[in-house]
Amino acid sequence: MKFIFAFAALMALTAPAAAGITTTAWGGLNGKGVDLFTLTNSRGMEVKITNYGGVITSIRVPGKDGKMADVVQGFDSLAAYTDPTYRGRYGATIGRFANRIKDNSFTLDRITYRISRDAYVLHESENKPYDEKVWDAAPRDGAEPQLTLSLIDRAGTMGFPGTVRVQVTFTLTRNNVLRMAYRAISDKNTVISLTNHAYFNMAGDMSGPVLDQLLTVNAGQITAVDDKNVPTGEMRNVAGTGFDYRKPTPIGAHINDADPAIQRAKGLDQNYAVNGKPGTLRLAARLEDPKSGRVLEEWTTQAGLQVYTANYDPPPAGLAKGYQVHSAVALEAQAFPNAPNVPSFPSAVLPLDTVYNQVTEYRFSVAP
Repeated sequence: MKFIFAFAALMALTAPAAAGITTTAWGGLNGKGVDLFTLTNSRGMEVKITNYGGVITSIRVPGKDGKMADVVQGFDSLAAYTDPTYRGRYGATIGRFANRIKDNSFTLDRITYRISRDAYVLHESENKPYDEKVWDAAPRDGAEPQLTLSLIDRAGTMGFPGTVRVQVTFTLTRNNVLRMAYRAISDKNTVISLTNHAYFNMAGDMSGPVLDQLLTVNAGQITAVDDKNVPTGEMRNVAGTGFDYRKPTPIGAHINDADPAIQRAKGLDQNYAVNGKPGTLRLAARLEDPKSGRVLEEWTTQAGLQVYTANYDPPPAGLAKGYQVHSAVALEAQAFPNAPNVPSFPSAVLPLDTVYNQVTEYRFSVAP
């Protein structure tokens, strides 16, 4: 009898998981329902995404001991994400333009646009960035479950020109890859840069600082910045600097370097020019926790990668989970910050009726 029970327990541990997607009601906001979607593959990898802000709330993957851990920071309730003191944007989909634009203004087609939360739109409730909007959701079940989130970003929202129809399709593959396919089309020339703001800790989301985790960034150059951390247009080689992570390097190796940009940011908060041709899917970064063996490879078609090492105190909502300074790293594949103002940068302009297509993949594995 003991053998039968032991065998049954072993089979429960080794049997393939049931792949698919489930939906759980998670509350509501501004008269729209908010749901939490759970995507699972046959290996047992699990991803949770909510249509509030296009937020990835959880990614559970195994380590070398087979134990699962949540490797992104996030919260367990909609109330935490909508708390007025929360500004962390953990796991959120960011748009219309991720990262900094100098003086919050740019000129396009001889018209100067100023970006502001106070910009005029027909309905004030729409004048919000993507991480504060409730997206429409369309789940698709199957061996590689998908969730497509969509919204209409109306002209004038936060000052941006053109009404843009946006889609993000999240696919969890059989091979422990979370693929994010971004698609957008505008009725007027505009600028756009979409990304996801996941904060990764490959040892587990509440395991403390990531300073011993090994970071590799596939980039030989960064965009030099001014005293407000806005790119100036100058490209700077990483060789011989505190930004050189071309080989696997503990994140903490350069976290306190004397470089003014590192000192100002209290760590890394820097855009890297990913090696290779923008528009082609290529390796941007690799993150490994040597103790658990968990590895993330991030592949993208985007031109840049913003590396941010969680340098500031978490918001009060985050303190409830015990998050600390440097307890995660964000690897945000996106257009170069300030690209609308720097002609030499890869263009972030989306012409009228032209389809914006970008792909970023989080590929998870275990180091041998």
